[in-house]
Amino acid sequence: MTKATVLCLVEHDDTGVLEASLRALTFARGLAQSSDAALSAVLIGSVSASTLSTLEAFGVADAYNVTDERLEAFAPVAWARCLLELSAQLHANAVVAPGSDRGNEVLAHLGALSGLPMVANCFSAQRVDEDRVRLSRQRWAGSLIEDSTLEATPVLLSVAFDGVVAQRAEESVTTQLHVHQPTLGDHDLEVKVSEWRDRSAGISLADARVVVGGGRGVGSAEGFATLDELAGLLGGAVGVSRAVTSLGWRPHNQQVGQTGTRIAPDLYLVSGISGATQHLAGCQSAKQVVAINIDAEAPIISRADYAVVGDLNLVLPELINAIKARGAGRT
Repeated sequence: MTKATVLCLVEHDDTGVLEASLRALTFARGLAQSSDAALSAVLIGSVSASTLSTLEAFGVADAYNVTDERLEAFAPVAWARCLLELSAQLHANAVVAPGSDRGNEVLAHLGALSGLPMVANCFSAQRVDEDRVRLSRQRWAGSLIEDSTLEATPVLLSVAFDGVVAQRAEESVTTQLHVHQPTLGDHDLEVKVSEWRDRSAGISLADARVVVGGGRGVGSAEGFATLDELAGLLGGAVGVSRAVTSLGWRPHNQQVGQTGTRIAPDLYLVSGISGATQHLAGCQSAKQVVAINIDAEAPIISRADYAVVGDLNLVLPELINAIKARGAGRT
């Protein structure tokens, strides 16, 4: 009897495996262990030595590399078609994807192609028997936890970015890399990325260990120059509230919150944001929150580990000067 497989879609680039995929691999490994299944990965595009090393550290026995040049640009239906073929070929009892924009989109298309239900924002899953998986997932921006049992083969699950901590396997394995040539029709490639525009340089907001946040209280688009400088000194990224993107001060890809990016940095230093429910949902996994606000009753103050009640236009320049002085003292 062929051993079942948990298949995990892994997003990667020239630097290695992306953070959301490390969390997905951790989740998928736990699910595989609960059902005595093998853990396999699917990667689109050429695989770097760094990526292969990471797969070994996370316990991936087999990796299937899709090298079709037509997929060099993101094509969600074609990616889903690859997962459909491989899940059938490998007798997968689960297909897991990171809870990123791409991961959720590809898995939704896989559900449409296969006629199977897709469950998003999972943070725990354990196989009950051959046909059922007990799982927990986030609902309503994490304010509600749903515990349920899913009956399907395979189960299609995306992993909540802020619900799982990336952890290496107890023992590394040697990953066997296989090349997969998908069977794609023109209809699979009707939707694909044709051009990238307005891609922000620097550290990804989702991966940043330090995020410097700013809201309407910053006062203007020009006012964010101070936050950009502070983020640069701290080796972090700038995040903003929905109000800021609505005003056109910053791009949407910097928005933190329910309709933006969920972050899980070591430090979230936030100023000029009152802390609406949607924004708090996006930063609830931050390990330390430092808030600067003139309103001592703002919701963000009650969420913060440390708070400064004061004018950000006075506090941030002093903080920048202190960081610079400390850096100069070390040279």
